Parts: sequence; C-alpha cells; structure tokens
Amino acid sequence: MVIKQPDGPSLLALERQVRESGTTLEASALQGSWRLQQVWSKGASASSPLSNWALQGLRARLELELLHGPKLRVSNAVNLGPLELRFIGEGQLKGKRPLLIFSFQTMTIKAWGRCVMQRTLPAPAPKRLPFFALIGRSPDGWLAARGRGGGLALWAHEPMPDAK
Repeated sequence: MVIKQPDGPSLLALERQVRESGTTLEASALQGSWRLQQVWSKGASASSPLSNWALQGLRARLELELLHGPKLRVSNAVNLGPLELRFIGEGQLKGKRPLLIFSFQTMTIKAWGRCVMQRTLPAPAPKRLPFFALIGRSPDGWLAARGRGGGLALWAHEPMPDAK
C-alpha cells in the first residue's frame, strides 16, 4: 500500500496553521506503529536524503499504545539485522497543539528476538522531558511532529509488531 505523504513545504505550512489554531488530535488517534519516513534538521526546508536512508535502513519506528486515561506507552526502536535497540516509557498529550511529552524508563537490546540487556534509565529533569509537538495525523496513514531539538519527522503507519 502506497501512502500519500506531504512534502516539506506542505508540512511547514500545516505546522504554521497548527501553531495558531491547534489540532483535534487525541491519544487514541496516535495508536500504532509508525515507521520513520523522512526527517528535516532544525531550520531545513529539505529533508536529509542520507539521514532518511540510514533511518529507513535501521527500520526506525515509533510505537504508541493507549494505556489508561490520557497515558500512552511510547517506544522508539531501531534494528540492525537481528539486533534491536528499544527505548520504552510513558507519555501523554498536553495542550491544544498538542505536545506528546514522554520519558523513557527502560532500554533493551535484543538479539534474534531474545533480550540480551535491559537497563533502567534515569529520569530527565522535569523541564528537560523530551516531546513531540504534533503537527498532524492523516487518514492516509502519516504522522508528523517536531521534536524538542527542533527536527521535523514524518512517519508512515504500519501494522503493530506482535512481540515487543
């Protein structure tokens, strides 16, 4: 299935609109596995072909699962062959834009599907929590957001993997 994705200028225009009027995005609309498609560095109007290629090759993805109330399970993962590096934590939406504010509590490394290392991560200072400022989620199957560091990311929805 081919997902029609917005280009950089379209995302920037949508972002300007969302900054003024917010979105109607709710946590339930974010559920699923999101494969990273494109990234733009802070201030860049064109995506980075090398970063896009590398992150797609690593199967970089964001997985969001609705827990209780407004809370979400947030997972970021990459794979290099049979190796998987995954960060797992919780987050929630705040504000009218909204911001997906999260914190990773655990890091795991798996090899051939078996956990070979798991570490608890220190909590960041409350004013340094990572976040994604959500820009939009399309029925066509894409999600766009700007991260705390200023980079812009575009993900495509994909079926959730069976095992975490």
